[in-house]
Amino acid sequence: MCGIVAYIGKQEAYPIIMKGLQRLEYRGYDSAGVALLHGEKLTSYKKAGKVSDLAEFVRGKDISGTIGMGHTRWATHGEPNDRNAHPHFSQSRDFAIIHNGIIENYASLKAELGKQGHVFESDTDTEVLIHLIEAIAEKAGVELEEAVRLALGEVVGAYAIVILSKKDPLKLIAARKGSPIVVGIGKDEYFVASDATPIVEYTKNVAYLNDGELAVIHEGQLTVKTIGNEIKVPYVQELELKLEAIEKGGFEHFMLKEIYEQPRSIADSMRGRIDSNGGRINLGGLREYEQRVMNARRILIAACGTSWHAGLVAEYLIEDLARIPVEVEYASEFRYRNPVIFEDDVLIAISQSGETADTLAAVELAKSKGATIFGVCNVVGSSIPRATHAGSYTHAGPEIGVASTKAFTAQVTVLTLLALQLAHKRGTISESRFRSILSELDSIPSKVETALASNDAVLRIARQFKDARNFLYLGRGYGFPVALEGALKLKEISYIHAEGYPAAEMKHGPIALIDEEMPVVVIATKHGSYEKVVSNIQEVKARKGKIIAIVTEGDETVKELADYSIEIPETDEILVPLVSAVPLQLLAYHIAVMRGCNVDQPRNLAKSVTVE
Repeated sequence: MCGIVAYIGKQEAYPIIMKGLQRLEYRGYDSAGVALLHGEKLTSYKKAGKVSDLAEFVRGKDISGTIGMGHTRWATHGEPNDRNAHPHFSQSRDFAIIHNGIIENYASLKAELGKQGHVFESDTDTEVLIHLIEAIAEKAGVELEEAVRLALGEVVGAYAIVILSKKDPLKLIAARKGSPIVVGIGKDEYFVASDATPIVEYTKNVAYLNDGELAVIHEGQLTVKTIGNEIKVPYVQELELKLEAIEKGGFEHFMLKEIYEQPRSIADSMRGRIDSNGGRINLGGLREYEQRVMNARRILIAACGTSWHAGLVAEYLIEDLARIPVEVEYASEFRYRNPVIFEDDVLIAISQSGETADTLAAVELAKSKGATIFGVCNVVGSSIPRATHAGSYTHAGPEIGVASTKAFTAQVTVLTLLALQLAHKRGTISESRFRSILSELDSIPSKVETALASNDAVLRIARQFKDARNFLYLGRGYGFPVALEGALKLKEISYIHAEGYPAAEMKHGPIALIDEEMPVVVIATKHGSYEKVVSNIQEVKARKGKIIAIVTEGDETVKELADYSIEIPETDEILVPLVSAVPLQLLAYHIAVMRGCNVDQPRNLAKSVTVE
């Protein structure tokens, strides 16, 4: 959600910024802009639409300057148009700002500034902030960085900001609260971005700002201080991200590349953590708090979107194997409904980006009540891992497509290992069953490879249903969260209305929708509730619905009933989500491509939701 790139050094800033904005397109946005500082000349260009529209608009214009910043905006305050695009200027136009996040008290600040004679050119909360900074600088007679620090003490909300001033053309200021900022450190140059993807091409050395910190880059020096004016020593670390990981690698879309990366990302999420021969699981991030988690009164899971679906799989896993009660919460509801939280509760926070605003707020709420927090995230150094007591990274690698695929299966992999480790330590699983599942886990990457081989069959099905207006997805047990995730993938990228349901709930409402125009996707693998699922399929067929079934390889019963079937390899019931999710991802992908949709950047969506 929104993207920031800034540069200060000896190179021309514009090419670096524009390439960085292209790297950040995956985050979701509706306008883009740049500001360039050349001597005391501060120039800005901005345009609604894509980064390519901005590049075309700027063609032939003055783009000189070795200091600059760029932004991709996902609209919150004000429509997505040219005047609301970032950067925004102060009243005198001496200062410019780009901003991710939301200033919640912008209306009262704007009203007060209006009384002082400030005139605003946009509908944004961001413009109010830069006007406030300038007003404080003038009234208090302080330098820009001090004005920024004082202004941020007055605002309520979340922000990642970068500020330039033509009064001080050798300085760049950045700050964060609740929205990520990373500073790349090169030779006589610095890069600032909302994540590492625009930086990795130029340097591996980075420092992540913590909440409430301000970075001042001036004359080749980086200074970090808190909003409370305490000097901090930045922690410089080396990026593990590789440039090729954020390229398409010959695939038409990032989403398709990431679907096909799942055998590797699942294996990477298990690597070093599982010893099937020795009968051991070792989640190093759990070690210090293992007893707290094992003895938890209950486990709460807070997440959003696809991560919430992974949390539902974890509920089945942990209750089934470890016999600890689990409640799965939408983080956005959890944080506002005054939940009952005990000191011996454990909260598992799941987030691909590690920056999801609602999930981060749920973490802080649970921590304030004394609960132990365990994080499952994909991005090293992100906010949620820093806020938790313990946790495990998923090692899925960068996920550029907005619709999550490999992050989901990586999360489920880590959560499966967590459930198994707890069960083994608590003695709620037999040694033979434990070793059997470990052995089966070893085979999952190759079984996902086999599931990917169904692509041609999925493509044929997609051609039949690309013009459907509605889809219903049904599953039981471990298949239910997969049904929810399959429906989410389809509506996210193809804009077809789709709903996931527990198969038994079909009779309690959704069956009214079924007719010859309704495709119904059923996860019908040969496990616990198989006979019940077969009955649900017959109920759909009796009403002329079209059945697309995910079936266990070799199953002829469901194949005879279904209009279309997709085979997946036999696996242990608790591991079915890791394999069955794959053809549903492919189905959504192919339907969206056939409908001419922007698969990697679906409308209105952002990759990392850092605001409410």
